[in-house]
Amino acid sequence: MKTHLKINSPPPKPNPNPANNSTARFAVAVFLTLSSAIALPSCGGDQSTGSAPPDAASSRIPENQVATSAPQSAPAPEPAAQRSKTPGASKKAAETPATRPQLIKKAQLSLVVKSLDASTKSVTNIVEKQQGDILGFQNQKPPDSSVRQTASVEIRVPQERLETTLEALAKLGTVENRALTAEDVTNQLVDSEARLRNLRKSEEMVLKIMERSGSVGDVLKVSQELSNIRESIERIDAQLKSLRNQVAYSTISLTLEAAVSAQQTPEPSLGLRVQETWGKATHSVGELTLGLFALGIWLLAYSPYFLLIAAAVYGFNRFKKQHSVPQIQEPKPPQ
Repeated sequence: MKTHLKINSPPPKPNPNPANNSTARFAVAVFLTLSSAIALPSCGGDQSTGSAPPDAASSRIPENQVATSAPQSAPAPEPAAQRSKTPGASKKAAETPATRPQLIKKAQLSLVVKSLDASTKSVTNIVEKQQGDILGFQNQKPPDSSVRQTASVEIRVPQERLETTLEALAKLGTVENRALTAEDVTNQLVDSEARLRNLRKSEEMVLKIMERSGSVGDVLKVSQELSNIRESIERIDAQLKSLRNQVAYSTISLTLEAAVSAQQTPEPSLGLRVQETWGKATHSVGELTLGLFALGIWLLAYSPYFLLIAAAVYGFNRFKKQHSVPQIQEPKPPQ
């Protein structure tokens, strides 16, 4: 930026009032000083980047003369770019903490242990020590004795104790599989919180509108709108609580597997088999005898009815035979 100051002064004339002349000179000097103070900071960058043109020296002469004759002005303000590069500003920026991401962490751990019962008790003690909870436990013996017995445990612990819990559980046996997954829900939390704030503001505005007098229809419409807003608030609030709970507590899916398979039951000897078979046969005979004896008791109890039925059948058959026999007519003697 170039600044050219040209002062065209008319030929001197006798001034009848020397006091007014000195006041005018002082005002001009102050104006030129302020103009130079504003123009110099912006011109400094152009002059430092390149060489000055030939007429720059002549333009500086009036400015220097004015600066020496005028009172000293205040220093120009420092540019914002230079202020941001100062050590104090960089130190403050470094001290500003970044937003911590909100993560939902889930871990999986598979162990081979010597004893499932002892390991299960150890897992319970570790979870209690880490202030966690056991959400589920399943231990089922395999149908085939050649398959290893396994047990699965679902654990929930505070997120800050997740690594400590995993290290303690890994010491119970040999680690076969270990995995850790994390889901970032920071944006969901921020979005839900913003929506919740806006809904609460809308609720306040609707409540203020309800305080005003109006027709019954308007009051009903405002009440319906208020009910919808409160329903949305409750739904988003529940989602926020669920997300925060999942962030605060991490889950661990633990699988325990026995080191050896279940022992096969030895087959019984021949004598033991014969003894078991004889015992089953005698038991079956006894059951059959008791069954027949019970049947005889039932028949004896219902014998009067059986006799009546038999007598009725006999009488009916006899009556039928008597009526079915044809009568024989005697022959008449000859006349």
